[in-house]
Amino acid sequence: MFTLGARSRAELVGVDADLVAVVEAALAMSPVDFAVHDGKRTPAEQAAYVAKGVSKTLDSKHLIGDAVDLVPYLRGALRWEWPALYLVAGVVRAAAVERGIRLRWGGAWDVDLTATTEAPEVVSAGYVARRKAAKRKVFLDGPHFELVR
Repeated sequence: MFTLGARSRAELVGVDADLVAVVEAALAMSPVDFAVHDGKRTPAEQAAYVAKGVSKTLDSKHLIGDAVDLVPYLRGALRWEWPALYLVAGVVRAAAVERGIRLRWGGAWDVDLTATTEAPEVVSAGYVARRKAAKRKVFLDGPHFELVR
């Protein structure tokens, strides 16, 4: 069983209590370790992420504590690797469903992750296919989870 480290706990300060509970429960059941890379952000932090192209909006749910970025910790480092991101998405979904918390995932922006039972990789592939069919850009952010209110 994995536990949150001091840096991850610091990133959760100001994050919605229901979302924190989901993160803690997901990590406890996860087959892969992960860290909270980002929780609540300041407007300046969000603007910097948009300038770098790693975020697409200045109106992120990170600004109000309704989003977290969870990055797998593999081979001694944080890794943005899709097989592990899918595992994290699966346990986050399970923890959210158990608590009755609705979530959107950056691997499939147009889907309520907690309303589907499809494997995260299938959900993400469906999102990509829908965007391409509509001739729209695809933006994938596998570590991102946000509350749906």
